[in-house]
Amino acid sequence: MSDQRNPAARRSLVAGVVLGATVAAFAVTSSSIVSFVTPAKAQIVTNQPANMLSFADIVDKVKPAVVSVRTKSDVEAMSDDQSGDIPPNMERFFRRFFGDQAPNRFPRHRRSQGQGSGFFISADGFIVTNNHVIDKATEVEIQTDDGKTYKAKVIGADPRTDLALLKVDGRTDFPWVRLASSAPRIGDWVLAVGNPFGLGGTVTAGIVSARGRDIGANAYDDFIQIDAAVNRGNSGGPTFNLAGEVIGVNTAIVSPTGGNIGIAFAIPSETVTSVVAALRQTGHVTRGYLGVQIQPVTAEIAEGLNLKSQEGALVGEVQPNLPAAAAGIKSGDVIIEVDGTPIKTVRELQRKIAGFRPDSTVKLKVLRGGKEQLIEVKLAKLPDQQQAAADQKPRRDEDRGLDKDRRGDRMDRGDRNDRQSRQDRMDRQDRMDRNDDRTSREITLSQLGLSVAPAREVDGAGAQGIVVTDVDNQGPAGERGLRTGDVILDIGGNGVARPSDLNDAIAKARNEGKSVILLRVKSQGGTRYVTLPVGKG
Repeated sequence: MSDQRNPAARRSLVAGVVLGATVAAFAVTSSSIVSFVTPAKAQIVTNQPANMLSFADIVDKVKPAVVSVRTKSDVEAMSDDQSGDIPPNMERFFRRFFGDQAPNRFPRHRRSQGQGSGFFISADGFIVTNNHVIDKATEVEIQTDDGKTYKAKVIGADPRTDLALLKVDGRTDFPWVRLASSAPRIGDWVLAVGNPFGLGGTVTAGIVSARGRDIGANAYDDFIQIDAAVNRGNSGGPTFNLAGEVIGVNTAIVSPTGGNIGIAFAIPSETVTSVVAALRQTGHVTRGYLGVQIQPVTAEIAEGLNLKSQEGALVGEVQPNLPAAAAGIKSGDVIIEVDGTPIKTVRELQRKIAGFRPDSTVKLKVLRGGKEQLIEVKLAKLPDQQQAAADQKPRRDEDRGLDKDRRGDRMDRGDRNDRQSRQDRMDRQDRMDRNDDRTSREITLSQLGLSVAPAREVDGAGAQGIVVTDVDNQGPAGERGLRTGDVILDIGGNGVARPSDLNDAIAKARNEGKSVILLRVKSQGGTRYVTLPVGKG
């Protein structure tokens, strides 16, 4: 009633409400502005300086020691048995597009240029790079981070580890970096510096993805895997830890296209240290040699030898007149230790023995007949032909396509090859599953896919053992690597002379509750151990 009687009062009240709303709105707006400029609750707060979250300080120190390596070489354009004449169809092509200026002969030689990376390891100009970067080069030059170019000479190279040592003369004040004395851990940060695609001074970061990788390059594979971006031209460049030490030398990548997909391999610093020391002293690397053929201890072989574990390297053959034979190593021995260092795999034994100089004496611990023995062996020098044989390991499906060239390197696994190899493995597994079903019953030689005859009755097979005269490559025997012409020398350490000896060994193993028998087999590639299933008793 009072509002109706006093319109002025009512207008004052409305004005007050409007003014109050305006003030409230301003207050809310002011509050929003204040909260916007204060730190967000999710903001990272650290007591460390901002540059501690950057690799820049490390890069500033190590990058001047990294160089681009450029090479020139003469390449044969044609084989010696070909003439230099251009084929008629190619001649017509050249005439059509080049007229009278068309060549009438192919050149026999052409100049090839390559590039890679490297790094100084001393102030007086010693540089480490990959062997495949400088292989067959007639000229080598390096370009430093400040753009200066120098001629370099090759001091030595080691194809087995893909390392080479260069030397630049004329200065004693080059910036250089140290090789790490300890191995990195999986998950450690790393920096790769190099010359990818000719773009010198490129830095990429990642972590150590794995260690001890075997990529099928040779018998001494022991690579560090990293996920830092590495491309063609990074070959020979260093990978650093956060202390600025070189933990590895980049040497290969996995890539379907030749570009980075996050899987790169580096030679560990401990390998680089020993190889570079030898190259610096003599220009080449000499390795110790036992004179045995060895193979992994699989689960079936462990069962056949009554071993408790699959560790060690099984001696398939002892080569005559070489250190192992002289020391008394025998076929069937399992080497489990070298100078107190446990040996778990074939590669560990190969790398360990190769690390000793020729004429060194080492103590081997072997398992023979279930008992441990210590045997001293004086190593010989690994001759070139034996080095080649040692490097020719059987390639697995997943090891196909390692390609290293002068511009860089990659392990090229095309999608089609991947699908095919996967399908091949699936097909083999299906066949083995079917064979396992078949071998769950009593096994006969025909079910094993195997025919044998006394070796003395087969020309060229020798007088010892029984020879494989036919084998089904898709049967159990074929799946385990037996081939026509192989000679079975003994079964479970007992000599054989007739096919019935094989049948008797199968029956005996079944009665004893074993699932496999162990054969010692001689083939063109040497002597090795092979297992065959016997089914269930």
